Amino acid sequence: MTYQEKKSIVSLLSTILIFTVYCLYMYPRHPGGRLESVETFHYWGSFVLILTLFSIAAQIIIGILFNIVFRMTTREKEPTFEDELDKLIGLKAFRNSFFVFVIGFLFAMGSLVFFQPSQMMFMILIASGFLADVTGSMTKLHHYRRGV
Repeated sequence: MTYQEKKSIVSLLSTILIFTVYCLYMYPRHPGGRLESVETFHYWGSFVLILTLFSIAAQIIIGILFNIVFRMTTREKEPTFEDELDKLIGLKAFRNSFFVFVIGFLFAMGSLVFFQPSQMMFMILIASGFLADVTGSMTKLHHYRRGV
């Protein structure tokens, strides 16, 4: 298995783990009461903001740890350059990830059009962000294994 395949697998697993742990941490903090209260908007706003910051920090730490473990186990340095294939795979992964997020965004806005509670919009946005990240990692893994 190549460095890029291993990195894609680690990225996929860490994304799932980070999202699951964070959701399990935040679920008990969900405010009860009215659906459109100030506390509910505060909860969802902080949910998205903290998830974004937590995810970025955790991905950086996991990436550093992955490189350390990779170097220790294989006695090889991680690639310092990106050739045309890597760039093409990265662009395809970004395109697929962006497509998934945009579809999720449209569904989130559609939920408001059809008079769903605002909580539904937040849940759809969060889920589409998660699915977009998973889609990007899976696209990279697929293309590194099967080719472009």
